[in-house]
Amino acid sequence: MRNDPRGGSKLTRRCAIYTRVSTDSGLEQDFNSLDNQREASEAYIKSQAHEGWKLVLDQFDDGGFSDGSMERPALQKLLDEIRARRIDVVIVYKVDRRTRSLVDFAKPVNLFDAHEVSLISVTQAFNTTTSMGRLTLNMQLSFAQFEREITGERIRDKVTASKRKGIWMGGAVPLGYRVENRALHIVDKDAAFVEGLFRRYLELGSVVRLKVALNAEAAVTPLRVSRSGRTSRGRPFSRGHLYGILSNPIYIGKLKHKGRVHDGLHAAIVEPEVWETIQQRLQAQTVARRNPQPDLHSFLAGKLYDDRGHRMGATYACKGSKRFRYYVSRPALVGDGKLARSLPRISAPEIEREVIDAVQRHLASRARPGDDLDRKRAPPAPSPSRMPSMSSPPSRDQQKIAEIHAAIERVTVHASEIVIVLDDACVNEVEVRTLTLPFAPTPTRRKRQIVLRTEASDEPSRAMRANARSHFKVAMGDARRWLDELTADPGQTIEAIAARAHRSPRSFRMTLSLAFLSPELVKAALEGRLPRGLNAGRMTELPMLWSDQ
Repeated sequence: MRNDPRGGSKLTRRCAIYTRVSTDSGLEQDFNSLDNQREASEAYIKSQAHEGWKLVLDQFDDGGFSDGSMERPALQKLLDEIRARRIDVVIVYKVDRRTRSLVDFAKPVNLFDAHEVSLISVTQAFNTTTSMGRLTLNMQLSFAQFEREITGERIRDKVTASKRKGIWMGGAVPLGYRVENRALHIVDKDAAFVEGLFRRYLELGSVVRLKVALNAEAAVTPLRVSRSGRTSRGRPFSRGHLYGILSNPIYIGKLKHKGRVHDGLHAAIVEPEVWETIQQRLQAQTVARRNPQPDLHSFLAGKLYDDRGHRMGATYACKGSKRFRYYVSRPALVGDGKLARSLPRISAPEIEREVIDAVQRHLASRARPGDDLDRKRAPPAPSPSRMPSMSSPPSRDQQKIAEIHAAIERVTVHASEIVIVLDDACVNEVEVRTLTLPFAPTPTRRKRQIVLRTEASDEPSRAMRANARSHFKVAMGDARRWLDELTADPGQTIEAIAARAHRSPRSFRMTLSLAFLSPELVKAALEGRLPRGLNAGRMTELPMLWSDQ
């Protein structure tokens, strides 16, 4: 924005046009709804050229995005441009093109006021910089939200009435069926697989055993193609997926809606008697859960993402009496670690300490002279793992953690840095929302080396322990037997042998590597001539070449 050197009046007002349409239907046409909105808005800007209005080059078009969410690419880009003070006026065709929700509208309006940005509607005369314009806007938003809620009620009533009649109303197509003419039809191959799942569950008696058996057979979900052309590749069945299949009444020709089951128009795959028997067994195996309590040990749960945008969930591992906490990328949790790029797993205390320190320094730097002394000095924040129980009254440490937690909107961890996106409430007008700090995670695996003496010593070297030698002998026998099975039968798989041996695939592969040790090294281990400290676990990390061993 430029100022007139003579009188200080504004000569140029930079205008941005925001357009939106709920569906992507018709966007491929030469002149669609977005073009219509933009054309009318450009004409309005030209009519205000005498006031110094000028259109910016960037376009902010959200095609195929509903007004039910503020997470739209073009809208977020527009808000970032406003925070950078590169826009003075936002033009919309109608106010409901931006949002129909009063709650969603309130927060950006505060951002507009803080940056002296006006919101103008082409077809609705108002200006948010005046009290009358704000009143008019609130009235129009109230009617827009009312229209949205009425439309939603009509749709919900229609869906409920249709499902009472047994009509399929869309959603994820269950395994074993396909959709044609808005009706479910059986796919013979998939239906046979589903029927086999019900039969095998009755034989094995547990979903966990059923999952282990399917993993041993390398069974995956069938390839599917959506109406938009997107394909979903086959993945291993999770326990949750198997529970969903076994408890879904759609396989006995019924539809479930809001806790009620209605007779469907589609054909059944499973006999009702078999399905009822399985429901009784599932209910008998269900363990009653206690009321969930806030997990203070997982401070970043729900806000931490990897560098591919996958959410990282909290988990832990126990070794003896010690518990080690981690954040694991969602693909790695479901067994597809290849989708997690650089950091599929990260130490929870390490990432939490870095984030808490960075956010607390930022909050302390914003302290005004009237703030209390504790905030100015910004002492180290307490670790979430040391927080007291939520059943006790909130302590000072809890209040500090709650303040830091509320200030964080999103945390993305990369291989060499952490990006923290702060909430709007804790960012000043001239500040950026993003904090970037270098990060070097501690390696999860340490390289082990055998240190040899460089000078002679009179002290005799201690030999390998007897129990370590005995364990190595058993592990070596298992490794050679498994290698013989793999080489004798080309159709044999590591997963199948590991399941039969009650081993995880990772543990199986580590033990299998012992079969490739050099004969001299194996002989020395069995005769007890190796130094103390060596065992089967350490020898699985040796290189494959005998000359390097």
